[in-house]
Amino acid sequence: MADVTATFDPTNAGTELPWLPEGRIVNIDGRGEFFIREHHHADLTTPTVVLLHGWTASSDLQFFTAYEALAERCSFIGIDHRGHGRGLRSPTAFTLEDVADDVAAVLRHLGATNVIAIGYSMGGPIGMLLARRHPDLVAGIIAQATALEWSGSLRERLRWRLLPLMGTFLRSRVAGRFMKKFLERTFAEEHGLRRHIPWLRGESQRVDIGAVLAAGRALSAYNATDWAGSLNVPAGMLITTYDRLVNPRKQRALAKALGAEVREIRTDHLGPWEKPNQFSSATLELLALVSSSGVDPES
Repeated sequence: MADVTATFDPTNAGTELPWLPEGRIVNIDGRGEFFIREHHHADLTTPTVVLLHGWTASSDLQFFTAYEALAERCSFIGIDHRGHGRGLRSPTAFTLEDVADDVAAVLRHLGATNVIAIGYSMGGPIGMLLARRHPDLVAGIIAQATALEWSGSLRERLRWRLLPLMGTFLRSRVAGRFMKKFLERTFAEEHGLRRHIPWLRGESQRVDIGAVLAAGRALSAYNATDWAGSLNVPAGMLITTYDRLVNPRKQRALAKALGAEVREIRTDHLGPWEKPNQFSSATLELLALVSSSGVDPES
């Protein structure tokens, strides 16, 4: 098991990094090596959270804007999923069930139980599958910008059919230039995260394109409509009300199925980047509501 520094990466030399918790590789017999971010709160009565990122992202890209706020309130483990970020590279086909089992294996290896699973976008289905397949590990769920199913409308089904074109684009030289311009448009001159653009560009390239496309196919086939209501764990739901990728109506349907406490942010699907302070605050509020330890976001 090797340690990975949280403050220096040769591919990001000379860039300004955000605060990142300790990173290390966890070797799981029979499964492989998993990169995690890990923070231990000094107060052992605080909850333990597992952070589950979305499609094409990584734990850092998804949650870096909330890391410091979370570190003040809880212990947490962030995992890079298969083919994403520094996650496991595997020759086997990507399934959301396998990813949920990966998370369970890491949690068991670390001795983490009664965790609150926070899942953003694709991380929502992973967290729900984790609770369904490994109920002994999960004390609560916080779903964020996600849905019960991802192919219910004709528009969504047509969007998923464009995956081969997305793969061609990601493999082209144009992709890097597009990402640079996209980040510069997302973070205007006055935006506090603009100084991290070089780091964000580098991190966004840490993908196995084949695995990411397979993850998209798996997500398109996911449907928890018949079983989400049977999970029987405390739940929270963060709804991104201007979301053009996951319709807010579908997000509210998931919240209803889970019986979740709800918080809303007026932002698109990139809420953790576009509205980082609101994202962090809403996440902490939901953690306080879901956690049996009663974390106080105002303390």
